[in-house]
Amino acid sequence: MNRFDYVRPDNVSDAIRALATGSSKVLAGGTNLVDLMKYDVERPGRIVDINRLPLKEITPTAEGGLRIGALVSNTDLAWNDDIRRQYPLLASAILAGASPQLRNAATTGGNLLQRTRCYYFYDPSTACNKRDPGTGCSAIGGVNRIHAILGASPDCIAVHPSDMCVALAALNASVDVEGPDGKRSIPFSDFHRLPGSEPQRDNTMSSGELITAVVLPPSDFGANYTYLKIRDRLSYAFALVSVAVGLTLKADAIDEARVALGGVAHKPWRDTAAEELLRGQRPDTQLFLKFADQVLTPAHGQGENNFKIELARRAMVRALHQAFAGTPQDQSVKSVQ
Repeated sequence: MNRFDYVRPDNVSDAIRALATGSSKVLAGGTNLVDLMKYDVERPGRIVDINRLPLKEITPTAEGGLRIGALVSNTDLAWNDDIRRQYPLLASAILAGASPQLRNAATTGGNLLQRTRCYYFYDPSTACNKRDPGTGCSAIGGVNRIHAILGASPDCIAVHPSDMCVALAALNASVDVEGPDGKRSIPFSDFHRLPGSEPQRDNTMSSGELITAVVLPPSDFGANYTYLKIRDRLSYAFALVSVAVGLTLKADAIDEARVALGGVAHKPWRDTAAEELLRGQRPDTQLFLKFADQVLTPAHGQGENNFKIELARRAMVRALHQAFAGTPQDQSVKSVQ
């Protein structure tokens, strides 16, 4: 681990000033950053510890949604009464991830900023465009069982590891950030990037910006939802494929559908055009298969991960049936129902 300066500001303005140095990194729960520093993947010149900032509240918005401070822990978020009542999809996704100990430390803002769990990204002895731009992607033609089937590029086939972010994508959340040029709100669909030719850029934040909150709009997905996570182990494992579904129903037909995938791309994956196929339709397996096939039309495997295409297809159909029936996946059981 390299030597670094340590700063612990008391307010957001001081934190933004401390982040002005290009090699600065934010420390909140530290569940990802500290590991990356130990592996010599991240070598910040300055650590800005934001744990004293007043960003630990969950408050209602004027529109009827919720504003979640960036320092709210995953545990506090998952078990918050308002979240469990209005946004059970989000609570379920959080409880599907990590371990209780990690959820106690991990924060809302930090969850959005997780780096990929690609084996090569974590190994500085290998070529990785995300870690060291221009060196190549060792996963292409290498060990790529966990890698992307959607949205990848010739420069990177890594996937985003978060469970929480998949639910936030389905819920049409937005991200409040503040930086040297002031405050702005980023729609969640625009927050994370596909790799393109710049895989080292995970998101659309500008240099020196700080996440202050995640904002949830009002939601009608309190009854017909599910978060289905398929993984190698029944607990404490990243998703091979995950599916977040929220439905609203009218006269036994689908009035609105939101479906987001995790474990398949560089960002949570939604196909809003495919979602329109479900609107106004009476749910059945053939409809769900048609939807899944459209979502996966651009899917491309890398050899070892080809199985994820069929796995994603089946997972979407299963998740849509669970959501329609109002029988969400029970995260305390882990095994697929």
